[in-house]
Amino acid sequence: MGFTKRQWLSALSLLVLVVYSTTTLADAESSLPYPVGPVVLKVTGNITHTNTEDEAHFDRAMLRDLPLHEFATTTPWTEGTSVYSGPLLRDFLDRLGAEGEQIHVQALNGYEAHIPLSDLDKYDVLLAMDRDGEAMPIRDYGPLWVLYPFDHHEELLSEKIRFRAVWQVMHIHVL
Repeated sequence: MGFTKRQWLSALSLLVLVVYSTTTLADAESSLPYPVGPVVLKVTGNITHTNTEDEAHFDRAMLRDLPLHEFATTTPWTEGTSVYSGPLLRDFLDRLGAEGEQIHVQALNGYEAHIPLSDLDKYDVLLAMDRDGEAMPIRDYGPLWVLYPFDHHEELLSEKIRFRAVWQVMHIHVL
């Protein structure tokens, strides 16, 4: 028993609809919204989820839409203990589909550091946005700070780790 021309066309139409729907859903899950406000962070390199050609651009609101975490710690550069909050850097990079061994972080003031991704698996490293409930201005290490939980792990109190705690972050490149 064969199919009629109408049945073949119906089956083909259904197949096209299923393929299109699947592709559209996959694209929606892999794409990022476009920033509405000023771009505070650009991410390049080995990432699969972008919103501007082969880059991911973020405004502050987009970063706030990510799951936020916080910890209290002292730092070598600030006085006393403060509570810092922002997305975990590992979760942020996972959201971008990042794959690699390390990230290259650049600051507004020209400072640069390479951070192994293994640090992000081992420690709850923040892309800190707020200090004690307030947005961090540029003059006070903001708007973004790659911040390790210094008080939570004795091994983080080293010069090597201090050099990885980049403030005034503006660009991350995944290698």
